[in-house]
Amino acid sequence: MAELKTREHDGDVAHFIRNHADTEQKLDDSFALLELMREATGYEPKMWGDSIIGFGKYHYKSERSRQEGDWMLVGFSPRKAAISLYVYAGTPEQEQLLARLGKFKMGKGCIYVKRLSDIDPDLLRKIIRSTVSFLEETYGKQ
Repeated sequence: MAELKTREHDGDVAHFIRNHADTEQKLDDSFALLELMREATGYEPKMWGDSIIGFGKYHYKSERSRQEGDWMLVGFSPRKAAISLYVYAGTPEQEQLLARLGKFKMGKGCIYVKRLSDIDPDLLRKIIRSTVSFLEETYGKQ
């Protein structure tokens, strides 16, 4: 079984943001997200792999394979094309929140925003909190 390449480590989160946010807007948005996610989760930010900032973690075991490991509860990454928000768990409550969130694109489990001002920060907090609650109820709190 292959090991996950994206793991939590003690890299400097602020240093990462300063070196990877490629515009002043993305830099400001990344530091704002850092505070928003810290407040919404109650967890301190940690680097995950080379390019993701995560908050909290859980241990999962796949029901369909032998894969298991640790993963962040929520996180984000200031990527070149957009800021990737790893905050979505697909709960029915979140579907309703997404309808009012604002301007974004959706990936499989990821929300992409060009700038933080394009979305409602209060709705984002609710999505984050519901994801953390769902994952901690499902996998236990670490």
